[in-house]
Amino acid sequence: MKRDLISQYKLPLEIRFCVRCTMSNQRPRISFDEDGVCSACKFANFKQNVIDWGARETELIALCDLHRKSNGEYDVIVPCSGGKDGSFVAHQLKYKYGMTPLTVTWAPLKAAAIGRRNLDSFIASGFNHLLGTPNPQVTKKLTQLSYRHLGDPFQPFIYGQTNFPLQIAVKYDIPLIMYGENGEVEYGGDMKNALSPTREIQDHDDHYFSGLPPEFWADHGVPSADLIPFMAPKFEEIVRKKIEIHFMSYYKFWDPQENYYYCHENTGFSANDERTEGTYSKYASLDDEIDGFHFYLAYIKFGIGRATSDSAHEIRDGKITRDEGIALVKRFDHEFPNKYYKEFLEYCAISHEESEDIIDSWRSDHIWKRESGEWKLRTPIWDVK
Repeated sequence: MKRDLISQYKLPLEIRFCVRCTMSNQRPRISFDEDGVCSACKFANFKQNVIDWGARETELIALCDLHRKSNGEYDVIVPCSGGKDGSFVAHQLKYKYGMTPLTVTWAPLKAAAIGRRNLDSFIASGFNHLLGTPNPQVTKKLTQLSYRHLGDPFQPFIYGQTNFPLQIAVKYDIPLIMYGENGEVEYGGDMKNALSPTREIQDHDDHYFSGLPPEFWADHGVPSADLIPFMAPKFEEIVRKKIEIHFMSYYKFWDPQENYYYCHENTGFSANDERTEGTYSKYASLDDEIDGFHFYLAYIKFGIGRATSDSAHEIRDGKITRDEGIALVKRFDHEFPNKYYKEFLEYCAISHEESEDIIDSWRSDHIWKRESGEWKLRTPIWDVK
């Protein structure tokens, strides 16, 4: 079944690329100005040249002073997989700002060994921690359904990653949740919260769930009771307990590479021995064996792979030039995640042929063309730079 991605994701028919980075206008919710600069690059310029980071830290100190408890009880929840970003947030809040964080992790779909080692090292560096592990059979069923119907097997993890911290905040009366970066702002998306430290919970369905909350899967045979671990608390409870989601990237200049160096030194974080498939880095998204298929399907849907996202951010951070970024995109963006492909097929209980059909069903004609039996991008960035 061919999908209508243009309508589903409100994609423009004409493919354009930001004149400063490697990102295209096919990223959902991104915007370009009249000079061809994407919203993420405009924000990067703003945070580098306009924001007073000393004043922002003063805001962070005031926030911590407002929530800090002196009796040893938890005063902030930090969602953290043991990766560089959540570990940076938790370590800073505890050791620099005197907070008592409860770190929470939603279990990976299929945990990668290096991800587990990094999580163990993070916990051992001095943190209290909760791991949320839903029924594995339900998770597997949701992964299979999400791959078939959404073209994203990672959606069940995203549900838990988003909603589990809210569940814990309500259960333990901890009104402050601190995430790392605001991806909508840092990578390009809905910019309405660019100048705000928080996000609105009402936006979760559109920004993180492709418009389909966990309850959607009840119509596909998943019992409602089995979906509860993946769901947010009742909105009335979140409001009544004054739960707020904040982003550390509002208060601190956000640099993923610098976070890696910080956590390598302070929380025992280790990069992979080999680069991540689909990109050139060794230190991002190491937790889950299925993670690579989430990024590869984004490449199929939008022509935007992991190397595009990584290079665009590093161009904005001044780590690489745009020409270097384009070369990296050309070399790595298209790479299929072969390393765990066999395990992925077994987990999703589908054949290679079924998987190929699913992937091809998400190729939009305005992005892809078929030539000599091969799929090719109609408008690769190296042809239009």
